[in-house]
Parts: sequence; C-alpha cells; structure tokens
Amino acid sequence: MSGYTVNCSILLTELPLLDRPRAAREAGFDAVEFWWPFDRAVPTDREVEEFVAAVADAGVRLTGLNFAGGDMAAGERGLLSNPASTTEFRDNVAVAVEIGRRLGTGGFNALYGNRRAEISPDRQDAAARENLAFAGRAAAEIGAVVLIEPLSAVPAYPLRLARDAVAVCDAVQHEHGVNNLVLLADLYHLHVNGDDIAAAIDAHADRIGHVQIADAPGRGAPGTGEIGLTGFLDQLARNGYRGRIGLEYHAPAATAFDWLRATD
Repeated sequence: MSGYTVNCSILLTELPLLDRPRAAREAGFDAVEFWWPFDRAVPTDREVEEFVAAVADAGVRLTGLNFAGGDMAAGERGLLSNPASTTEFRDNVAVAVEIGRRLGTGGFNALYGNRRAEISPDRQDAAARENLAFAGRAAAEIGAVVLIEPLSAVPAYPLRLARDAVAVCDAVQHEHGVNNLVLLADLYHLHVNGDDIAAAIDAHADRIGHVQIADAPGRGAPGTGEIGLTGFLDQLARNGYRGRIGLEYHAPAATAFDWLRATD
C-alpha cells in the first residue's frame, strides 16, 4: 500500500511497540512513523539499537518521527517553547536525527509545547523559534524537514490552525535563516479546531510537508465520521502534494485497514 505510512504509536497498539513495524509490513505497507517511542528524551544506546533493528528488520522505512514531547500522558505537548527544557530538547534532537539518518527519515515532528502561566508568551515563542532553528539545521544535515503541527483537544497548545503553524515557519526563517520548517496538515486536528480545510490546502499548498488523517468525531478510521477525507486528499493531489499520507487513527488491529482495502 504505497503512498501511506502507518503511525505505529496509535495503530497496532495491541502488539508490543517493537513488533508493530513488522505487523505493518505484513499488512502490506512499506513505511511507518512513530511519536517519540521512548519514555525519556535521551534513551539508552540499547533502547535505540533495539528500535532501529525493529524497523530495519521489518523491511519498512521510518518516514516520520516525533521529537520528544515531554510527558504526553500528563498532557504535555512538546518541549521546545519552554526555556527550561532547551538542553533536554536539543539533546533529544541529536538522538532523533541520528535514528533518522539510519532509517531514512524525511520528517521530524516538533510539537510546539503548551503555554505555561509562569513564562510570558513572548519568551516562550522566542525559545521556540531558537530551538526550531536548531532542529531545522540538524534535520537539514540528513536532508530532512521539521514539521510544525496544529493540535486539537489541548487548550494550552497555541497552534490551532494551519496558518498558526505557517506563521511559526515564516518567523524562524525570517529570524534565523532556516527554511526547512513546513506544515504538518493533520486533517483531523484541523477539522476539530474549526479550520477551513479546503481553504487551508489552497492557501498553503506549497508549505505542506506531511499529511495525516483520521475521521471525526472519534478519531477513527476514514469513513467512520463526517470528514470528507477523500475529497481533501484529491484536492491535495491537484495542488501538487506527492508525499505520503500518515494513518493516525484509532482502530482495532484486525480491522484497521479494511477501509483502504475496500478502495483498492
């Protein structure tokens, strides 16, 4: 099923994490993506080697990888806008990019971070731009891009619409001369946040570096909700998008890809 990449942090979760790349391959896919797959920003060498081997031995490419996002279960969504986390974030970038170098990763998702009441928004944004410039330069060394993603369901997360993420990309380029930051257009998040997806696709077609899909409500498989995903994917193609589509939804492993097989 070329053209798609399976997010193994949200799909195939009935299996141990290191077994999921092989399960994706057995389901017919040649690419996977992950949120940060470790419980700390800088894992042990052994943890890294086990993860790299699991992907490589499965015969799939790791097309996308999140930088560490902090304690995601507790609601954190990124480290890079917190000045106190700069060292942790930059240490994580080094590990992530090395994993990406070994596994052919073309995009690294940099979650922006939630607003913190004790730090001014201006200071958080300045830290974010500096850290994104650092990440962009590191990713560029292996020919990769840094993805900036609007998110839903987290009120403290400041990037809600496609234009919010594009504005961050523009600011980093203007201030730091780093031009490999691009929009991650997760159509589920944009829909939930009330963005005009069709208008966003037209307005930012040349800024979209990756696309992810799920249906709403429920973040289920395409066809289970109200988002006209097929129409939006067709629009993306007409506007020149040739990248993979990330499958980032909740579904039981046994039926997770039935909708896709039905369209073949």
